[in-house]
Amino acid sequence: MKWLLWPFRIIYCLYAYALFIALMLLFFPVIFVASFWGRIRGGNFIYLVLRFWATIWFPAIGIFHKNIYGSQRPNRKQQYIFVANHISYLDAAILIDTFRQPIRALGKAEMKNIPIFGYIYRISVVIVQRDSAESRARSVRQLKSVLKKGISILVFPEGTFNMTNEPLKDLYDGAFKIAIETQTPILPVVYPDTFSRMHYRHMFTLTPGLNRAYFLDPISVEGLGIKDVKMLKNRVQQIMSEKLIEVGAPWISDPGETNKAL
Repeated sequence: MKWLLWPFRIIYCLYAYALFIALMLLFFPVIFVASFWGRIRGGNFIYLVLRFWATIWFPAIGIFHKNIYGSQRPNRKQQYIFVANHISYLDAAILIDTFRQPIRALGKAEMKNIPIFGYIYRISVVIVQRDSAESRARSVRQLKSVLKKGISILVFPEGTFNMTNEPLKDLYDGAFKIAIETQTPILPVVYPDTFSRMHYRHMFTLTPGLNRAYFLDPISVEGLGIKDVKMLKNRVQQIMSEKLIEVGAPWISDPGETNKAL
C-alpha cells in the first residue's frame, strides 16, 4: 500500500525543495556580500546566515531537529574535531542546525557544481577531491589552518554513505591524525534519524519527523602520538557504534526492513 502515498510524497518533496531554493535565493545576496569579507570573518557570518535559513526551512517542512548532549555540552570557546556518521543526503544540511559555534566541514568536491548552492558550498566548507592525493593533502593543511584560527572542524570519517547494515563503515585515518598532530580533542556526534528523513537512494524520499543529533563526550588526545592513530580511531568507532545501536538507528535495528525501505 506504500505506493498509494507516493503522489503525496512527491508533492511534499517538490514543496520542500521549492522552499529550499526560494530561501537560498532570498539569502544569497547577503551571503554573496559576506564572501568578500574573507574566509574567516566572512565564513563565520555565512554560517550564521545559514543557521537562520535552517531555523526557517526545517520546521516549515515538518522536520524538527533536536540536539541531545552527554554529560557535558561542547564548550563554544574550545576547538574540537567533530566526527559524525554519514548515512543521508540530509547530513550536510542538518549540520547547520546542529552546531552552535564557529565550524568548518570537510565536503566532497562534487557538490560545488550545483548552481547557487555550489557557490555557497565553496566558500563555507573545506573541499576535498577524495581520489586525488594532492587534494587530500591540501584539505588537511586547510583544516589545520582553520583550527589555528580558533574554529572547530567537522569530518564525516566514513567518507561516503554507509550503505551497509552495520552501525558504521570503516573509518578513515585523516580526522584522527589531525587530532593528534594538533592536540585537538575529538567530539563524536551521531545522527540516527537522517536515514529515515531522507534515504540515500534518491531525493524523493524526504519525510517529515524528528531528527536527533547525539553529542557524545569529548575524547582527549593529550599525550598521544601518530602511532596511536589506529587505537584512537577504533575507540571512536566503537563508541559511536554502541550509541547508534543504543538509540535504535533503523538501518541496524532491522536489517531486513532496511533493505526494503522506500
